[in-house]
Amino acid sequence: MSKTIMTADDSSSIRQMVSFTLKQAGYSVVEAIDGSDALNKLKTNAVHMLISDLNMPKIDGIELIKQVRAMPQYKFIPIIMLTTESQADMKQKGKAAGATGWIVKPFQPEQLLSVIKKVLR
Repeated sequence: MSKTIMTADDSSSIRQMVSFTLKQAGYSVVEAIDGSDALNKLKTNAVHMLISDLNMPKIDGIELIKQVRAMPQYKFIPIIMLTTESQADMKQKGKAAGATGWIVKPFQPEQLLSVIKKVLR
């Protein structure tokens, strides 16, 4: 059974690139257009990992992490922030909210897959 990864990003081109990369590597993908969409889809889709942008409308990445961590079934899944933000204070906020890792855009597909292999067991 392949692992399912959710990608939450308001940029359709980023979602497409992440989805393509993950599907090529054998993962199933659930796409969400923002944090609110991600929370709704998490209720009906069992995922093994979340990759989220930081800056999104409605619910941003930090708030999404907090709400996902509050869901018992997702308390311990890996959550990677995939964002243009690279400041140490933002990374600290992400970590405090429960982010497992942080990748700065633009990213290389190999870099993304390498991080996924490290954190997704």
